[in-house]
Amino acid sequence: MKTANPTLRRLLLILLIVVTVHSSLNSTANSTEPKNDNPAANSNADQEYYEIRVYKIYDFDKQQAAESYLENALVPALNRMGLDRIGVFTNLGDENDHSMYMLIPYPSVEKFTAMNETLAADKEYQAASANYFARKLKDPVFDRIESRFLKAFSGMPVIETPAVSKEKKERIFELRLYQSHTEDHARRKVKMFNEGEIQIMRDTELGPVFFGETLIGPDVPNLVYMLSSSDEESHKQHWKSFLGHPEWKRIKDLEEYKGTVSKIQKWFLQPTKYSQL
Repeated sequence: MKTANPTLRRLLLILLIVVTVHSSLNSTANSTEPKNDNPAANSNADQEYYEIRVYKIYDFDKQQAAESYLENALVPALNRMGLDRIGVFTNLGDENDHSMYMLIPYPSVEKFTAMNETLAADKEYQAASANYFARKLKDPVFDRIESRFLKAFSGMPVIETPAVSKEKKERIFELRLYQSHTEDHARRKVKMFNEGEIQIMRDTELGPVFFGETLIGPDVPNLVYMLSSSDEESHKQHWKSFLGHPEWKRIKDLEEYKGTVSKIQKWFLQPTKYSQL
């Protein structure tokens, strides 16, 4: 067997080195490329999970006790767990409803399932929760806690934090729940959002915050989403623009999407001073 030509061997070695260096430079460039400010614009973003938690409260004094617990104990503890963008809201639409509404995003199911154990081991949380946990059996802060667990839509895989103007910090939020009469109709409504409706909402300044398919909770199958605006009048105008948008008029009449929603529920919410949305 003949020995390979030394010159050819040197050329092949040089070629191998050039290819290796080029690949390394490309890898470095990709890793340092700045990310888009809008996380939902990254098509590779992992879909988050959300818990919608409602502390059912019908007494103003108990609402204040709940607020103290949430602000000083639970929200800081969740932040220590690495969770952020936690929304805490009160109900604007019913003066007799003193319930507290929470939106808690999770990067994974495992983070959600580990929450109770992590809180139990958090000494700072336990100390800050002492008064809340000391409530008497017949005088609890809340009647019940209602919880829904959702998975973010692929068309909006992470929360989009609403822009707050420098001149006006106040915000209102609309939480909407769409029920469907079969699982297939629910799937098609999710598809409708992913393939056009979410973008129309962005274009008409409805301020979408998140969209989630309910995995566990009452009244399934359903989906839940949240919108934001600076005030009620602006929100009404944005809805008017949405309903008049030519693309909305087109897709709502597509046969695939007809009859996908059997019931709509909505709540107007106001963020607390310690809400992170």
